[in-house]
Amino acid sequence: MNTPHFVDDIKIQGTYFAVIIRSPIAHGRLKAIQCPDMPNSYTLITATDIPGVNQIADFPVQVLADDTLSYIGEPVGILTGFDMRKLEDYATQCEVICEELSPVFSSGEIPPSHILAERRVSLGSATEREEAAQTVSGVYKTGIQEHWYAEPHGAVAIPAQDQLVHDSHPEEKNPLNKMLIHTATLWPFHVKRSVCQVLGILSAALVIEPSLIGLHLDGKIWYPSLVACHAALAAHIIRRPVKLMLTREEDFRYSPKRNATVISITSTIGLKEKTLETDIMVHADLGAQGIFTDAILDYTCLGSLGAYSWPRLTMEGCAFSTNLPPQGPLSGFGLAQGFFAIERHVSRIADSLQQDPAEWRKNHALQGQLGIGAPCNTGSDAPPIAELIDSTAAMSGYYRKWASYELLRQKRRGKAWQVCDESPRGIGIAVAYQGNGFLYQWSKDEAYAIELTLNKNSLEIRTGLVLSNTSRDSCVERWRGIAAEILLIDEDYINVSAGNTDTAPNSGPASCSQNVGTITGLVEEACNELKERRANPAESLPLYTRRVYCPVLRSAWGEDSGKQIDERALSNLSWAAAVVEVSIDQVSYIPNIRGVWLGVEAGRIFSTEQARLSLKTSTIHALGWAAHEELSYKLGKIPDSRMFGYDIPSIAELPLIYIDFMKRDVSHCKGIGELPFSCVPAAYVQAVSQAMDHPFEKIPLTPPDLWNVEKARLQSLHGQLP
Repeated sequence: MNTPHFVDDIKIQGTYFAVIIRSPIAHGRLKAIQCPDMPNSYTLITATDIPGVNQIADFPVQVLADDTLSYIGEPVGILTGFDMRKLEDYATQCEVICEELSPVFSSGEIPPSHILAERRVSLGSATEREEAAQTVSGVYKTGIQEHWYAEPHGAVAIPAQDQLVHDSHPEEKNPLNKMLIHTATLWPFHVKRSVCQVLGILSAALVIEPSLIGLHLDGKIWYPSLVACHAALAAHIIRRPVKLMLTREEDFRYSPKRNATVISITSTIGLKEKTLETDIMVHADLGAQGIFTDAILDYTCLGSLGAYSWPRLTMEGCAFSTNLPPQGPLSGFGLAQGFFAIERHVSRIADSLQQDPAEWRKNHALQGQLGIGAPCNTGSDAPPIAELIDSTAAMSGYYRKWASYELLRQKRRGKAWQVCDESPRGIGIAVAYQGNGFLYQWSKDEAYAIELTLNKNSLEIRTGLVLSNTSRDSCVERWRGIAAEILLIDEDYINVSAGNTDTAPNSGPASCSQNVGTITGLVEEACNELKERRANPAESLPLYTRRVYCPVLRSAWGEDSGKQIDERALSNLSWAAAVVEVSIDQVSYIPNIRGVWLGVEAGRIFSTEQARLSLKTSTIHALGWAAHEELSYKLGKIPDSRMFGYDIPSIAELPLIYIDFMKRDVSHCKGIGELPFSCVPAAYVQAVSQAMDHPFEKIPLTPPDLWNVEKARLQSLHGQLP
């Protein structure tokens, strides 16, 4: 299997360059674009030049804004030319003339027209009334997170041979008489459908070759389709190869981020220390245009229920649009945001009852199906929550440390810290799960398929799924191992072809562990079929088979919701418990992470080494989201201080990470890469909360947040500080 290049490494003779002309306002009407005098070799392309439909496939995203402007940086034009320096100079001289309207930036000012989707859910039934002894309430906020790609978004588009002008020479890269596009995408067939729709061409006239993905964190699902449409439109119009690479600053300012959420939870606790009622309110800001609206809202609502039994629960969810650049998935579709809220909340319930948060979790863990009113399975047995908690606690020394740190917290309460004192310490625990696949089918015409061809001593596996450089080896090893075991073929003679839209079937987007869940299952089914056919004397080699994944749709959140999800997306769940231990520097108020422990039930694992690497990588990024990566918009734009001061964990700050795999279910392959995002941040904030004796409710949690709490405490002890 050939390893692709990064987009910026692709060099083709005769290539022209393209830059994007962008909206200078957050909301308004586009009137005109005025350009400086330019040579004929420089071309401005606007929405009126689009030969097909001015929208990418499946989502309400215009390729170039033609009237309404929705956010600062929205593409309104494409400028092409041969000399990149002159092109950039001309682009800075272009003036976008527009009429500015009042924008919407926050959830506090959302008009009804900006509400994209809503959920109203009631679970449980009314029971015998019991007097409430106390109420625990919290407003849990999760911040925006940047994907921080190995290279910015980009695309190279090469027209078909009979479309080229005479001075272009892409023969060495485009031997087919079809338009060829190189771009780093997790969903090549979405790129293909989008470009065909925009250019008004047949699918057979276009080939997508995915370039090297690098670490993507789910950020390259849909946005590469927009960038590819820009490059393809320019190449189609000027009839030359076109290369479009966003600058690092452009990418940081305008590409999608993990969306911010605000989740309010209130629980009433009875005299017998049982949770009586819980009310949850979910607000998800998806920025402009609303991409993956239903999936993100449903996963966030699902995560906010956690893995616990609730006697009675009501939940309202709202996803809304604002005049910010589009926000979207990052390592999952909102599940991590929901889990952070509920895991912090149950820790606060336990704290209010003066109970060990680990014990509270075990006593209230689910014993069967997920209680969401949807057909989601946890397997034939009860979820392994108590087992994971105990094994992770034993690995980390959690129970002993929690009791010791709790005594120290009580001892320090009401006293001023002394620098000579031992640094305050805390430890936190959290639990989460992960599914395999997508809740929703994005297109009615899209089915996920693989193809296998068996020869006498060899096998070829073809999939349209893009494999990132971080998962490529593990996926190929997994599929080869399954095929070798079933068909008794040497793994060296099993070839895996992935990603090319001209030679492989559509296997859907490479996200939500689809490579582990859906595609691995299809490979196993196909190999078993070929084994039976090979044993049949009536069959002759080579043998070919095609396996297609068909979603099993059921009503979600009750029969009246009108939403149909794929019930298999949440079957065969993987589970994790995380423990994080911290100490607080009494001068800088920087939490020092003393260790992270993960107990994981991941089903059938083909490569323990690759699984550990995936979990450790995700843990580092989850800690970055929880403790470092502070990002926000001001009046629709990321301030320079936020962009140039964006802080990701350094090598020196990386903690020791310990991982233990529970061997409970080895019959299924399960996804694991999103688990740390759903449990590590809440465990980290709980640890800091115990150390600081304050119930923090947000991430990222930064040293100024800790200092503000300590300053308020000192003021209450000693009066106003100088």
